[in-house]
Amino acid sequence: MEQLDARNLLCPMPVIKTQDRVNTMSAGDTLEVLCTDHGALKDIPMWCRINGHKVLETVDQDHQVIIRLEVGNGT
Repeated sequence: MEQLDARNLLCPMPVIKTQDRVNTMSAGDTLEVLCTDHGALKDIPMWCRINGHKVLETVDQDHQVIIRLEVGNGT
């Protein structure tokens, strides 16, 4: 599992950073995105649905959002 630190970035940067990282990954790979912008809880899953990726888990804890996703074939 790869990890992306998108903490302290505001919308739309967590989604853009996620997209950039996913573009370097292969289908079936997993990515854990760390964010402090709670808008990412909606933005990244929406981006995943549009682009064929699967959200495995979302966690909102300790002023931090963690989103785990599986890269789909749509990259």
